[in-house]
Formats: sequence, C-alpha cells, structure tokens
Amino acid sequence: MTGPAILLLLVGLGAIAWVSARARAMRLQAVARTTGRRDAVHSLPGYHGWYVALWTLLPAAIFLIIWANVSPSLVTQAVLTDPAAQTLPANDFTRSAILGEARAIASGRQAGAFNPASEALVEPYARALDKFGLAGAILALVLAFAGGAYAFTRIRPDFRARTRVERLVMALLLVASLLAIVTTVGIVASLLWESFRFFSMVNPIDFLFGTKWSPQSAAMGYGNEDAFGAIPLFWGTIFIGAIIAMIVAIPLGLMSAVYLTQYASPTVRRWMKPTLEMLAGVPTVVYGYFAALTIAPALRDFAVMIGISGASSESALAAGLVMGVMIIPFVSSMADDSIAAVPQSMRDGSLAMGATTSETIKRVLIPAALPGVVGGVLLAVSRAIGETMIVVMAAGLAANLTLNPFSSVTTVTTQIVQLLTGDQEFDSAKTLAAFALGLVLFIITLLLNIVALRVVKKYREAYE
Repeated sequence: MTGPAILLLLVGLGAIAWVSARARAMRLQAVARTTGRRDAVHSLPGYHGWYVALWTLLPAAIFLIIWANVSPSLVTQAVLTDPAAQTLPANDFTRSAILGEARAIASGRQAGAFNPASEALVEPYARALDKFGLAGAILALVLAFAGGAYAFTRIRPDFRARTRVERLVMALLLVASLLAIVTTVGIVASLLWESFRFFSMVNPIDFLFGTKWSPQSAAMGYGNEDAFGAIPLFWGTIFIGAIIAMIVAIPLGLMSAVYLTQYASPTVRRWMKPTLEMLAGVPTVVYGYFAALTIAPALRDFAVMIGISGASSESALAAGLVMGVMIIPFVSSMADDSIAAVPQSMRDGSLAMGATTSETIKRVLIPAALPGVVGGVLLAVSRAIGETMIVVMAAGLAANLTLNPFSSVTTVTTQIVQLLTGDQEFDSAKTLAAFALGLVLFIITLLLNIVALRVVKKYREAYE
C-alpha cells in the first residue's frame, strides 16, 4: 500500500471518528438535559469529535513518520539476506550504488538499470518494499483504531474534551514556534562555525577591508592573500540595493501611497492597490529577463550616446532600476496602511485651520505615519540587499569597486550562489567564503531590523 493511500485512508478514518464522536456526544448531552443534569455538560459536541479524531490520527501519523525513517534499513537488510545479493562486490561505494539503483527501479523512480548487477536485486527489493509497506500500513491502521476506540470510550457529558483539545492545539503551536526558533539558531550556528573555519585560513581584516576579490586565484593555488577582499561585494550590494533601488522605490512608493489614500476615488483605489501589490508577486527571474533584455541594452545605448566610456550591457543601474520597481509594493503598502491609520480628526483639524491638502499631507499625515513609512523602507532595503536573480542577469559577476552606474558590479548574494554552485570541497577557503559572506549579510539585515524596531518604538503614537 502506497503512502498517499495510507494517508487518505487515515484522513477518512479521522473524519468518520469525528462524525461518530460528535453524534454520540450530542445524544448523551440530550439525555443529560432531559433528565435535568444540565450542569453535567462541559464541552460542545464538536470538541468531543475533535478529541476522538485527534486520537485516531496522531498516533498513526507519529508511527508513520518513525516507520518512514526505520523501514529503509529494514528493507535493505531483507534484500542483503536474499541469495541474489551474495554476489555483490565488497567495495562499500559500489555496493551502495547497486542497491540504490535497484531500489529506484523497484519503487518506480527509474526505468532501467545502468549496472547489470542491479537487475538481479530488483525483484527482492520489490518484495521487501511490498512486505514492509503492508506491515507499516497494518500497524498504522491498528494504532488508528486503537486510539479512536480509547477516545470514544471516554465520551460522556461531563468529560472535559474542550480542555484536552485546546491543550493539544497549544502544544502544537508551541512546537511550531520552537521549530522556527531552532531553525534560526541552527542557521546562525552553521554560519558561525563555517565562518570560523574560513577566518582560520583568511585574515578577517583582509576579508572585511580588502579591495580585491578573486577566490578563483586562491583555488588555483596562488594563495589566500589579496584574494578575499570583500569591499567590492559590500559596495555593489549597497550601490544596487540601498542606493539605486531606494532612489526609485522610496519616491514612487510614498507618492503612490499618498495618492491612493488622499486623492484616489474608492473605485480607483479598489483597482490600483491590488494591481500595485501584484509587483511583489512577479517572479524575480521575470524581472531579471526584463532587466537583461530590455533595460540594460537601452541604458548602454544611452550611455554611449552621451559619451560615457566603458558602458557595459550588464550594469548596476539596470539592476538597481528594476529592483527598485520590484520593491515599490513594500514601501507603498506599509506607507498606505500607516497613513490610513492616522485619525480623521487630525486631517479635519488641519484643514479647518486653513491648511491645504498638500500642507496637511506634508506637515500632519507623513510625520504621524513616519514609523510605518520608515519600517516599510527598511523592509524594502532588506529585501533589496538579499536579491540575487536580477543581479546575476543584469549586473554581472565582476567584483568592481566603482562609482560608475553603467559599469558591471556584483553583490554578496550573487557571489554566494557562484561559490556554492557545482561540486565544491567544503575544506577550501573559496567555498567557506560563502558562509562568511552570509554571516555578514545576516548581521546587516539584523541591524536593519533593530533600527526599524527602534524607530517604530521611538516615534510610535497611539491614537484613540
């Protein structure tokens, strides 16, 4: 029995358990009310249904998760005891390759065998997979029936089903929160460990303040000196994401928010706001193609026309302009919400004092909505400095330290992708440099978030 079929069957059993338990609870509670024992009814019938359904599903689901990790080794052991496996080579790598290919063919993930030795093991693998798959399905169903029967016998009017269900839901929410925290801690720990390994090979001062980035020369044996200066990468990230993109995104986003909240009619706002927010949902590879095929050639021709030498078809200006358009919704949405949250009495008071609409916007609404606007800008900056695809396709891979927006530059995220692409050895400074760059980028985004929180906390105003 396949995994999807077992899950579908368990979901069906859970639904039956919910309906049956709810019906039984309704009957018992009706009897309690007719006999004058209304105070004995504790939980609604739906809670009894969920209690029984969870007891039906959770034990079986937990078992299937454990079984999915245990059964592969059991299947392999069963195959190795088959006479057809006696001719396997003694080399562990070759043996593992043959067993993996036979397993892939038996499970339907591969059509044919490249190694003739795998053909003889396909049938034993198929039998073992069917045997242990059926065993796992039977045990899961037994657990589901046992859990459901146990919970069903506890149904009575005074049973605190709501308390049990709510405790379980709270436990699941706690586990979800802890998983997020543990994931973050794991990411930071891995970055710190690999960065420590990198800095044991490369001087941190040379990395943070060096102006030459050439990891390929270090990989070719020319030494780590003057090969991992990351200043050009940091400058490229700031130049594209924090300067050019923000010059585009902040004015357009803020003006869009002002127009939608103060000047646009309800009909126009109803259509324009979702249309503007659609920019955030466009895949970045689409922006990258647009920048590489349309914007970059146009900017190169423009630079040549006005006499700028060295203009490239891959430029920081092309990537920054398109990235700025991409992050407009981050600025406009938060500014829109912040301006709309300013009380109408403040607008009316400003207008009543003789101020024009534009003066009210500049001197009342924008200052009052400043925390939300600043938060949106910092969120957009964090999004921009973490962008990769647009930079790869429109700005190039050259680590240049230049102020010319028509030149090719690169960013931290682009170099991380380049360093970790392909088969890499994780004991060389070239590969470990990606983790050091990731750690610096993480620290930068963390600082931006801290600044945003401090700004919001300092200037936040509560309105009644």
